[in-house]
Amino acid sequence: MAKILLVEDEADLAGVVKNWLEEEDLNLVELAKDGIDALSMLSKHSYDLIILDLMLPNLDGMYVCEHYRKNGGSAPILMLTAKTSLASKEAGLDAGADDYLTKPFQLRELSARVRALLRRQGTPRPEFVAGDLILDRNSCTVKKAGAQIHLRPKEFMLLEYLMRHSNAVVNLDVLIDQIWGSDSSVTAETVRTNIKTLRKKIDSPGQTSIIKNIYGMGYKLEAT
Repeated sequence: MAKILLVEDEADLAGVVKNWLEEEDLNLVELAKDGIDALSMLSKHSYDLIILDLMLPNLDGMYVCEHYRKNGGSAPILMLTAKTSLASKEAGLDAGADDYLTKPFQLRELSARVRALLRRQGTPRPEFVAGDLILDRNSCTVKKAGAQIHLRPKEFMLLEYLMRHSNAVVNLDVLIDQIWGSDSSVTAETVRTNIKTLRKKIDSPGQTSIIKNIYGMGYKLEAT
């Protein structure tokens, strides 16, 4: 699971891209509608990847990219633009972008470029194991004792995050930020409900849950 900031002022396109990336690869995508909004979000939150439109209201993508890099931002940037000239591509790459995609584009090409940029950040572990529970990131599947378990997207993302940080206590606010997004109106009760349904699917009958509730702190997945 990757946390992505999509900076795009075309609402319809932003919605399509967000839905595609979240459903295709189970990413978390947050939206910024202009350059000012983008810089505000980048100053408060960390992201694994930034998809940045070049032509934005208020502050354009070039300024956002340069400002982010000058202030130590290191997440890869995929720049989107309708400009196709070599000079425009050079300017974007020189400003700090890592890749360049011209509009209109195919969503599958966007996904491929996103995956390639995320791989450069470090090869993620494709598989997580906790006892007889196996989560495969590449195929987006979860198996328990060899039998596949069907999880909803948020349940899968929640389990992956807990397995990725197994044996460590994860705060409720962190789970909300990482699974639902920093601009989400989701409450702690939503997290508790998803944990409850997740436990029912992955726990063995008659045994203590591997997801522990650490009172006043959060949750911990105990992997043995």
